[in-house]
Amino acid sequence: MSSQEVSLRRRRFALRFGGSTAEKKRSAPFRAHRPLSALSLCGKAGLAVLLFILATGVFSLLFMGDAHRVPSGDSLESPSLRHILGTDDLGIDIAAQLCRGAMVSVLVGLGAAVLAGAGGSALGMLAGYAGGWPDRLISGLCDVLTAIPQLPLMIVLGAFLGPSVRNIVFVVALLSWVGPARIARAKTLSMRREKFIVAAACYGASFSHIAAKHLAPALAPLVAASVLRIIGHAVVAEAGLTFLGLGDPTSKSWGMILNRSMSFGGIYFTDFWKWWVLPPLVALTMLVVSTAFIARDLEKFVNRKL
Repeated sequence: MSSQEVSLRRRRFALRFGGSTAEKKRSAPFRAHRPLSALSLCGKAGLAVLLFILATGVFSLLFMGDAHRVPSGDSLESPSLRHILGTDDLGIDIAAQLCRGAMVSVLVGLGAAVLAGAGGSALGMLAGYAGGWPDRLISGLCDVLTAIPQLPLMIVLGAFLGPSVRNIVFVVALLSWVGPARIARAKTLSMRREKFIVAAACYGASFSHIAAKHLAPALAPLVAASVLRIIGHAVVAEAGLTFLGLGDPTSKSWGMILNRSMSFGGIYFTDFWKWWVLPPLVALTMLVVSTAFIARDLEKFVNRKL
């Protein structure tokens, strides 16, 4: 048997059982771009829960009208076919309030997370790239905000700024940018001596150009996991501040539902707490746990890539 026949048989065997190297290289990007493959069973369950909560909020906006603030039954009705979760003390459907609260809570979480992630990443890139006094100033602010207890500071700022969903988003973002900033600073310190960044700086590229074209794409996967964790933290913070009376009284967030239910006298001596207190608590827990599962799987995926 000649050497050409041997090589031909080997090539056929590789194509049949193992695939060629070129085929493997072509199929590798396809596997890498399947996002669900990076999620564990808990991560997929968390993603399903998160999508369901978003769907309920969108459904409330499109199809439920003013059912979350207009009485549609008697006061404190028990769950029935007409009112799945019963009604509150004003006769307003609790399920409608819960669906509208999903949209409010998710928007608060996303708004605070995006602000904290974008602002913290920008400050972290500036500190890591510039060095000197900007680095010392931003690192000092991070240390101060880490040492101060966040809940008392949130209460003080929320009381000073006034009851508003916008103010709650601002307060939570103001106290949550430290994590993304430290991640961005550490990554920027490891990248600023790379040859392509040094070459760009030598050709006169500004910091904003280097940050947008080189640093931000490399930081995006790292900051994304931190932003997901901020979403859960922001939702809990909004519910806590609203429960303490520092939220918008006209909103139907889950924290406001808890505030109204817990202020009802003697609620635990009746059966009302079963459909007025438990649903928002369960919804908050599911949202926070689902974001934590997704963030954990995203961190594992990013660490493997690094």
